[in-house]
Amino acid sequence: MEQNIKVDLPEEIDAGELFGNMDENLRLLQETMDVEIVQRNGSLVLNGKDKEKAAGVIKELASVIAAGESLDAQKVAYITSLAERGMKYSEGSVQKDIICYTHTGKPLKPKTIGQKNYVKAIREKEVVFGIGPAGTGKTYIAVAMAVTAYKKREVQKIILTRPAVEAGERLGFLPGDLQEKVDPYLRPLYDALYDVLGRESAMRLKEKEVIEIVPLAYMRGRTLDNAFIILDEAQNTTGEQMKMFLTRMGFGSRMVVTGDITQIDLPRGKKSGLVEALKVLDGIKDIAICRLTDVDVVRHRMVKKIINAYDRYFKAHPEDDEWS
Repeated sequence: MEQNIKVDLPEEIDAGELFGNMDENLRLLQETMDVEIVQRNGSLVLNGKDKEKAAGVIKELASVIAAGESLDAQKVAYITSLAERGMKYSEGSVQKDIICYTHTGKPLKPKTIGQKNYVKAIREKEVVFGIGPAGTGKTYIAVAMAVTAYKKREVQKIILTRPAVEAGERLGFLPGDLQEKVDPYLRPLYDALYDVLGRESAMRLKEKEVIEIVPLAYMRGRTLDNAFIILDEAQNTTGEQMKMFLTRMGFGSRMVVTGDITQIDLPRGKKSGLVEALKVLDGIKDIAICRLTDVDVVRHRMVKKIINAYDRYFKAHPEDDEWS
């Protein structure tokens, strides 16, 4: 007869916080790891195929609470995902690293080990590629690191850019001048900047041209010294555009290139400059390539499920994937 595993809960932690609202944390663990969890006299009794891993997750969750960290569904899902891969949240010391504080005083920290490694690479390397699916914090972290570098006077300017691929010939049908036409395609960069700096402070720095938010086409012919430069949505660059962007780098500058190679919007038959750059630049000293995965998704847990569903489908039906 298969033996159960008993996990005694530390007296100093709030069991309600561990279990979650309406026991949602325990339900998530049961669904993910295919275990049965029964509450019994200040303990949890586990039975099922992954009961040992599940017991380890419960102990880690209790440690998170004991350390004063908040516990939410995203963190529970992340710690569970790590356990499925034989990794521990505690070994990453993720929460000890503060990137910066937002304009409201909220500390910004990497939420996953992948994000922590991404932050470390940006601090140590001159050019960093952040590759991963939606919701992994690629752009947000890059913007936070740029603001931090500016505040520390490591750079004099912040330049944020992305290709306005979706616009194409339709720009002429949009109202306003050219800046107003392309602004909708730059909106995610504005959103991240406003969250970190505050809208008024960000707009003031933009008026002083300390911060530039421009379409990639505006970068041609420039040499950018003492700047923190971020290229977002880089999967939608052509090879020529990517080379043009990377060669804008001047003295005292740093670059972060972000993209998701599963969401390429280029016309069929056009090769992605990001995919090409990852092959060409692999192994070059002072260039880091950070690959974030579904484990690093910090949006709603459904985002991770959607990403995994697409991955499974295209692995089973490669003929439907025009980028394979």
